Amino acid sequence: MDRLILMRHGKAERHAHSGGDFERALVDSGRADAAVMGRVLAEAGVAPDLLLVSSARRTRETADQVLTAHDQKARVEHLRDLYHADPEDILQALDDHGDGAATVMVVGHNPGLHELALRLAVQGGATPIQTSKLRGRFPTATVVVFAWNGQSAPVLEHLFYAHESGGAGGE
Repeated sequence: MDRLILMRHGKAERHAHSGGDFERALVDSGRADAAVMGRVLAEAGVAPDLLLVSSARRTRETADQVLTAHDQKARVEHLRDLYHADPEDILQALDDHGDGAATVMVVGHNPGLHELALRLAVQGGATPIQTSKLRGRFPTATVVVFAWNGQSAPVLEHLFYAHESGGAGGE
């Protein structure tokens, strides 16, 4: 794997009609933000060839919006293990499913994604400004891209917030 993209799902409804968290759908602004982030990734020249997506409804919908806006064809795997996964669970999913993919995108949930993004940024020697910005918040539809560039530690390549990229931004 040369690049890793971590994306938190778009803004979702507070309560699913079914009453369960797993079935919460994206709201209109969440769908729009996910589409914006797909276009932002395309403009940055970052194209995933594999998406590992939590099987929760809001993450599936986010991935669909990203791929449609990006006009990207990629293999998509929906994984129950990514639903509210901690950083170790996410890393395990990458080990188990990421073989052969140059750029892998994980679409999931906080706090696990945020914690993993911070860990990788620190390991890769991110600047204090980058680390501070990343530590501050990881709202819905946030995207962070790490590149290995032949190094053993990841380098923080991009940090995109929906509200800074033309979207509404979330919480």
